[in-house]
Amino acid sequence: MITTQTLPYRGSKALADELNKESARHYNATLSNHWRTFRKKGVWLSEKSAYRWEDYQSGGTILHAHSRDAAQQAFYRSCKTARTLKRNGNSEARYPKYRRGFRTTIWKNTGIRRSGSALLLARARGLAPLTVAVPAAWETCRVLEARLVFDKKSYKYTWHMVLEDGLVPPAAPGDRVLAVDMGEIHPAVIADTEQALVLSCRALRACKQYGNKRRSELASLRDRKKRGSANRKRIQKRMNRFKAQQERREMDILHKVSRAVVYHAVERKANRIVIGDVRDVADGVALGHRTNQKVSGWSHGRLRQYITYKAEHVGIEVVLQDEHYTTQTCPACGQRKKPSGRIYRCAACGGVFHRDVVGAVNILSAHIYGEPGHIAPPSPMYRRPFLRETLRSRADTPDLARAPH
Repeated sequence: MITTQTLPYRGSKALADELNKESARHYNATLSNHWRTFRKKGVWLSEKSAYRWEDYQSGGTILHAHSRDAAQQAFYRSCKTARTLKRNGNSEARYPKYRRGFRTTIWKNTGIRRSGSALLLARARGLAPLTVAVPAAWETCRVLEARLVFDKKSYKYTWHMVLEDGLVPPAAPGDRVLAVDMGEIHPAVIADTEQALVLSCRALRACKQYGNKRRSELASLRDRKKRGSANRKRIQKRMNRFKAQQERREMDILHKVSRAVVYHAVERKANRIVIGDVRDVADGVALGHRTNQKVSGWSHGRLRQYITYKAEHVGIEVVLQDEHYTTQTCPACGQRKKPSGRIYRCAACGGVFHRDVVGAVNILSAHIYGEPGHIAPPSPMYRRPFLRETLRSRADTPDLARAPH
């Protein structure tokens, strides 16, 4: 299996800045040559011609040859992505046209070699390679790619290592299908035809609310200072540190929520998890500044990503399901009613159900039967994804293999 692991960057920040500036220089040269040719000649420059032109034009570099290639290729990968989105009807897709001051430096496996318990990342001929100490557990893994990534929130560099561990995903624990309804109050509600589990995690909501409030206070304090002053810069640094801290807290909670989802799927012997697709939840919505703030801060994409890769480690497939009208459709009679509060009360049949459980079973019904309203909602159980005294402990994805069956 292929996974991405992060390591702290222990080297000089000045050297890291120099490497990422050099990557940006090659990217910008490729971009400029392409659009200049298109404006003057009306010709879409081929990738091979663009790479040869940039190699000749830019001269020497401090990067490894294949790291330089990665910076050049990034422009045309972005062009291919924009072209695909446009063909699929995305009118907002745009081709890349802006220069960058910094760009993540990438080492391909051809520029990486091992030396004991460390990795040596090659640079240009005559320059010493970068040394990265790696855990002993990586001895059996093959490093496919290394990325030097700058985190704007924490103002620090980190290594992102792409590893191939050679492990084959295990067989699915069973043949059951589970549905997951993600929400802003309850991060995840998991249901099948017999059981429903509500993951109650007020800590995540409190983390977001406190973060919004504190950032607003710091922004107000910063804006009262003169632009360019030392006090304004000091407050901005404090804001950056706080953003990074809140990001780590939120990420830790989301890891625990996703782990609880996959643990429950293993307990229920599932082979597939169906997640409601809410990627367009904020498109064209105007619900007031408070509700819009909640919706924009909802980390449903990150939670879906965590559930997906954790489920793959235990052989469970994850698919998306359109969830339109799943919260509004009565699972007993099929009538639609927009619920208010946490309880769904059907005016037609008098049914009373948990609102989020209704959403989960209707997602499952839409996946199995093609429309909501064909599965009766079970009585919900409640569970926290972590104990309060273990909130600060880190989630460990490999432990999923030891989840209870």
